Amino acid sequence: MNKEQLKKKVGQRIVELRSQKGWSQSDLARACDKDRQALEKLENGKVNPTIYSLLEIAKALEVPLKKLVDF
Repeated sequence: MNKEQLKKKVGQRIVELRSQKGWSQSDLARACDKDRQALEKLENGKVNPTIYSLLEIAKALEVPLKKLVDF
């Protein structure tokens, strides 16, 4: 898997988990103190998130970090 594919997979996983909670992008952005546009770029695989950003998102979604990156 190359870098671009990995970014897209992580973004897709975040969308799946966010949707399971019934949250909008804005809801998740508020929960992890990010702006919605940054979250949108992450979900679309346009940015390479830091491990800390992924940890904040995982905490907000109440899932282990591993769930965001375990394919």
